[in-house]
Amino acid sequence: MSKTNVTISWALRIIAAVILAQTLYFKFTGAEESKYISSTLGMEPVGRYGSGVAELIAVVLLLMPSTAALGALLGLGVIAGALGAHLTKLGIEVQGDGGLLFYLAVAVFVCCAGVVWLHRDELMALLRRFLPSVSRAGN
Repeated sequence: MSKTNVTISWALRIIAAVILAQTLYFKFTGAEESKYISSTLGMEPVGRYGSGVAELIAVVLLLMPSTAALGALLGLGVIAGALGAHLTKLGIEVQGDGGLLFYLAVAVFVCCAGVVWLHRDELMALLRRFLPSVSRAGN
């Protein structure tokens, strides 16, 4: 990867990790907005804690160079669920936040997608390692 791509990767990973990490306090302490969201989705408290743990794992993986791609994939999965919840049950604006949570989720999605794209060769190598049939199919 070129020096420019490494710099872009780090910037995207840090932005995604910071946004994901700042929500953890609210999820794990049971802030009212977090409880409201999980209750509206019918997942309180297990979904709130579960999504918090998944986000924490994504943050750690994103910030470690050797696992950044996996962290981005996990981040995409978690945030796709959040975006789906916003678009189906929660709405763009949640409890008068002006859409802030939704727009932060979009930012995380874009950042994680960028990291996946930048690290796509690493992901394909990992996929080939664990699924040898992928290597045969490409030949």
